[in-house]
Amino acid sequence: MGFLTESVEVDCGADGVPVAVHWRGRGYRVAQEPVRWYERRAWWAEDARLPADRGTGAVDQQMWRIQVQLTVRSELLTLELAHTLDTGRWRLLAATSPSGAQVVRCA
Repeated sequence: MGFLTESVEVDCGADGVPVAVHWRGRGYRVAQEPVRWYERRAWWAEDARLPADRGTGAVDQQMWRIQVQLTVRSELLTLELAHTLDTGRWRLLAATSPSGAQVVRCA
């Protein structure tokens, strides 16, 4: 059993840092410096068996906390994203408004 999450498209700069997020038909620009860390994903709960030829990207994933906005005048949204390195897949885990109210919690 895995987490229920939303797929999102993420545009990254040459350094691999997100610069834009496309979510629910809207394009958000990254407005503040993103924060990145790594977590071990629960591959045993998602895959029946991990193939021997898959490396650390199969078990480690990048976690990102980014602040985005639709326009320079719109409010900031804080997004929590997971990036699975071996597949390139981006998943939205949560979105929070400036007041701290959760807009969406997927996981």
